[in-house]
Amino acid sequence: MDGGEALMDFVAWVSLAIRASVMLTVFGLSLRADPEVALYLVRRPRQLARSLLAMNVVMPVVAVVLAMSFPLHPAVKIDLVALAVSPVPPILLGRELRAGGHAHYTIGLFLTAGTLAIVFVPAAVALMGRVAGRSLVVPTSTVATLVLLTVLVPLAAGLLLHRRAPALAERAAGPISTSATVLVVVAVLPVLVVMAPAIVSLIGNGTLAAMAVFSVIGLMTGHVLGGSDPTERLVLAMATASRHPGVAAAIAAATFPGQMLTAPAIALYLVVSSLMTAVYLGWFRRRHATLSEVEPAKSRRSAA
Repeated sequence: MDGGEALMDFVAWVSLAIRASVMLTVFGLSLRADPEVALYLVRRPRQLARSLLAMNVVMPVVAVVLAMSFPLHPAVKIDLVALAVSPVPPILLGRELRAGGHAHYTIGLFLTAGTLAIVFVPAAVALMGRVAGRSLVVPTSTVATLVLLTVLVPLAAGLLLHRRAPALAERAAGPISTSATVLVVVAVLPVLVVMAPAIVSLIGNGTLAAMAVFSVIGLMTGHVLGGSDPTERLVLAMATASRHPGVAAAIAAATFPGQMLTAPAIALYLVVSSLMTAVYLGWFRRRHATLSEVEPAKSRRSAA
């Protein structure tokens, strides 16, 4: 087995581990969720429309503009567009909830965006291909398989178990979520080490700036369109800036199969996006901590 085949086998095993972690993440979170969460956004069409506008309209436009404005490596341009049309990443669910996000909105957004991705992703890629003057095709079956395995099946299984055996579901949720976190760390860290030279080779020509701008615009767009509820603003901001790396990788591989640097480019964006999101979370917490102190003071002055 030569070095290239060994690397492909390594990537395949890592991809399998990440998918398994995603499935466990979704299953673990859904064990604590009421089945009614599936209808949360369907019953709030305005919030649903704002959410889809942020993720499925604004971000693809931003990605195309950035790809045309910066002299980026082709792999980076491909991945920005691929990330822009990908749905919410399942691993983000736990982070949003730990950050204080609205649980019903988080899971409802994840379920809705994931389901719509089966139709939206192939259509969006085909449309962008027409704009670019070339034929781009992502098989619907590829996206559907990813969404079914990593979203719908584990979510449905968790909700069903929560409804039938809530005590068992509550006991199992913690260990399953912990196992998912350990698995993704074990899978991702070797990737970053192995791909480090390729990731470093992509830095330059405005790559970091373009990725940071893409992430920041996503955070700002989600925050503005998230509505009046601060927790839902938080969820949509993080969901808009962070996209599903598995779907993005599938899009890149299907549309540009000969481009070997798309996986390192996605890994680099995940690092940049995580840093930008951490800054946003710090600002969000400070801002709302200040507001929570100001409101009681206003109430006391009004009462006086």
